[in-house]
Amino acid sequence: MRRLPVVFGALLLGSCWALAEPGRHWQAAGPDEKPWSGSIAREVQEFAVEQKPTAIMVVRDDDIVASFGDLGAKVNVRSVRKSLLSALYGIAVEDGRINLDSTLAALEIDDVPPALSPAEKTATVLQLLMARSGVYHLASYETGLMKQGRPARESHPPGSFWYYNNWDFNALGTIYRQSVDDVFASFEKRIGRPVGMEDFSAADGVYVKESSSSHPAYVFRMSARDLARFGLLFLNGGRWNGAQLIPAQWVTASTTRVSDAEQPGRGYGYLWWTFSSARSDISGFFASGYGGQLIVVVPSKRLVLVELVDLAVNKQGIRTQRFLDLVDKISASVP
Repeated sequence: MRRLPVVFGALLLGSCWALAEPGRHWQAAGPDEKPWSGSIAREVQEFAVEQKPTAIMVVRDDDIVASFGDLGAKVNVRSVRKSLLSALYGIAVEDGRINLDSTLAALEIDDVPPALSPAEKTATVLQLLMARSGVYHLASYETGLMKQGRPARESHPPGSFWYYNNWDFNALGTIYRQSVDDVFASFEKRIGRPVGMEDFSAADGVYVKESSSSHPAYVFRMSARDLARFGLLFLNGGRWNGAQLIPAQWVTASTTRVSDAEQPGRGYGYLWWTFSSARSDISGFFASGYGGQLIVVVPSKRLVLVELVDLAVNKQGIRTQRFLDLVDKISASVP
């Protein structure tokens, strides 16, 4: 079985901090405790009035520094689902249930006609996690941009080219169900309950299948306050209340840039995005979903920031970069 690469810098970054987790309910930091929080609250309020998110949450360690909207409202988190699945993969690899070197052929993964070619079936689980499978079959739950940008079948050998590919992400869901268990039940059992999520249950997940592919999308509905716990779990290297829920090595490897993305300063790991600001020395990683669904982690500032947008209410959504700009401003205000 493949051993995960170790990236010492990210692990060492968190090692000098005492881990902190919220109790059953989140607590808000008072101005006496964090005097710099007032300016952050104003930034969040101004952003919310202009952009109209459903909820925003800014967390430093285990305290809410600023928030807006209904933190318990459950929203379709879109492609944030992929980062949630990445965490489950880290656990499954550690448990010996999934081998990163297994090929699609070995796992008997195929699709509706036109079926996968022998060359496409040489793609490995790790290559799917990195969005480098080279399998450009039609996929469920694609956006128009995904469909327009999809390369031709067999135009790139597995492992040679990065393309943000819903086929990879959905097939990973199939592999997980085949090798371990239901995605949503596993998430509730292995992550949701241990970190004390207040709103999520397996019933909040649904599989969306289209005729174009045999691999359904696994769609999560989650609240901002539950996503903040997930972000804090990753900020703390996969530990919660003294228990190592996700292997620390996986947390580091999955949130480290493997490929450069099209947008300046952004990269991609194992179903997580990475970023570095063009205006400051702030960097981190984030989960991102269409329309403004985001979990952003800034390790150097011990920050987790969440944005959710109900697209039935705000049909235009919010561009990812707008929230990352807010993250930059907030990070600059935190000592």
